[in-house]
Amino acid sequence: MLTRKQHELICFIADRLNETGVSPSFEEMKEALDLKSKSGVHRLISALEEREFIRRLPNRARALEVLRMPERKAEGPQRKAKAPSAAAPSPTSVTPANDVVEIPLHGRIAAGTPIEALEGATMLPVPAALLGAGEHYALEVAGDSMVEAGILDGDYALIRRTETARDGEIVVALIEDAEATLKYFRKEGAMVRLDPANRSYDAQRYRPDQVRVQGRLAGLLRRY
Repeated sequence: MLTRKQHELICFIADRLNETGVSPSFEEMKEALDLKSKSGVHRLISALEEREFIRRLPNRARALEVLRMPERKAEGPQRKAKAPSAAAPSPTSVTPANDVVEIPLHGRIAAGTPIEALEGATMLPVPAALLGAGEHYALEVAGDSMVEAGILDGDYALIRRTETARDGEIVVALIEDAEATLKYFRKEGAMVRLDPANRSYDAQRYRPDQVRVQGRLAGLLRRY
């Protein structure tokens, strides 16, 4: 069952695709749903994608495909409301981007040479808009091998806990149940290849039984 905002967003996307054949921009979605920031849109898109209502088309900007539609709600606005009504919530009730949740911070993870993944009980406050559906944890990034993906030393990687990954996704890979690393996940024949995002580093290759996926990158938190 979708939340009201998720329902409004998928209906808005479907209507725009039917009208123009082009997905609306994140700015247009933000305005249509009366959200205060585009991070709220990211959160809703991720939730709809996790529930397999939509999918993002690879290598194309602003490309969303509606896989299935929920039952339409008669009172659900399809466009940005021009004035408050009994069916429309007040603006203060639709600001998920301002919510903060705490997730476990499990030590430091190498973005270069694998290092031991430390488990800890520390909690990290994170804007809820950065997280989609599912269970999440955080790891502090150590190293520079993912800099070309915008992941810097000292960043906090927000990880959605999962044991599966598709080619090209950035994952936390546990190697031989001892060391963890943050890398692009790829299949290469009978091997698993972990690719850095820094031309100064080489790819790492392992047998499938040597590698366990422990999560996929959901977002980044950077402190200044």
